[in-house]
Amino acid sequence: MARKYSKKASAKVGRAMKKRKAGTLKSGRSGRKVKSRKQAIAIGLSEARAEGMKVPKKRSKKRKSSRKRKSKDSELQTYFVIAGLDPAIAAFPPAARGPRGRSSGCSPREAPADLSWSAASVN
Repeated sequence: MARKYSKKASAKVGRAMKKRKAGTLKSGRSGRKVKSRKQAIAIGLSEARAEGMKVPKKRSKKRKSSRKRKSKDSELQTYFVIAGLDPAIAAFPPAARGPRGRSSGCSPREAPADLSWSAASVN
């Protein structure tokens, strides 16, 4: 099976490990002493990568999974249920909807006074 790393890259990592052990290996950005074994290996590999040696690509950062957000309409329906109103009238009349049929984006507490609606105004 073929080598993942070249011999020269292994030598770079070995030199970085020896420097860490001696206490002379410093990180690039802050200039602090490197104490971590993993960080020493990473420094050796990045130096080898910079010189064009055979080293696998860097791993990509893991993404955080984003939480699902409730839509404004479902938040309004919840608000109507909590307030003791009929959720059937939670549907916005066409005048209260924004462009492309979406809600105007204001929460029920911030709703303008002229947008008061009832079951009769929806029909």
